[in-house]
Amino acid sequence: MKKAIYAVALCALIAGTNGLLIKYMSTLSTGAIAFFRTMVPILFLAPVLFSKSNPLFTGNYKKMLLASTINVVRIYLYLVAFIFTSIGNAVVLFYSWPIFVFIFETVYFKKPLKRSHVALLFLAFTGLVVTYSNKTFSFGNEDILGMVAAVLSAITYAVTVLIFKSESQHYNKEQIIIYQNLVGAFFFIPFLFFIPDASLEQLGVGVFYGFLIGIVVFKLFFYGLKYLEASIASSLMYLEVVSAIVLGYFILDEKVTLNTLIGGVLIIVSSYFITKRNAKKG
Repeated sequence: MKKAIYAVALCALIAGTNGLLIKYMSTLSTGAIAFFRTMVPILFLAPVLFSKSNPLFTGNYKKMLLASTINVVRIYLYLVAFIFTSIGNAVVLFYSWPIFVFIFETVYFKKPLKRSHVALLFLAFTGLVVTYSNKTFSFGNEDILGMVAAVLSAITYAVTVLIFKSESQHYNKEQIIIYQNLVGAFFFIPFLFFIPDASLEQLGVGVFYGFLIGIVVFKLFFYGLKYLEASIASSLMYLEVVSAIVLGYFILDEKVTLNTLIGGVLIIVSSYFITKRNAKKG
């Protein structure tokens, strides 16, 4: 049990480096960064891709490929978010994804909506409003662009979570990681032609980024999930928000505004309790 808790906690803390690595590679095109994020896991898990004893393209693989395609959009928006706004804003807004999972489940799967659920959704909405309230809307405002991308990334991630969850009993964890990255790995190949000035150090960071976030993080999380209840594992992952904000503050000297702190607390509290309720029902 303790090892599983430590594994998920470490997973969350490592995931908090996402923003730092993306910011470091921001001189590369967003598509090129996305290529490393998706192709590196595919290369490391190539034996899974070509396994004859446990073939990948079985079951409802078309549905899994649809989720993989949606994940292309999600990853691109996620990178845009971290490039154009602060790490604090991006990670706080992205962690609204459990709220959208709950909304989609309520609307499309006709799950009953209780007063407590309405209160949590209102709390999350208030958090989003507070986070945005000190920003001046403009199509030329990069901060707003990044924050909008973070919310859209959260929405698309919620869709993929529901799809992967619905088919998870038919695939092992490595196969799910493959599907998460499969379409993106090939879609983002053309963006390699837009990195002629990239240094070897940046390319090395790109490979490291894809391995650390695409392989290590998911391996640690799935290991912990094997021995922990989903509610505990999901709750521990909120350490990523703290890790990301602290690293951004101390390493990149990013300022954490009062709006981000207040809005972030409202969003995270709402997401936490929604995740906990869903895990208990599951």
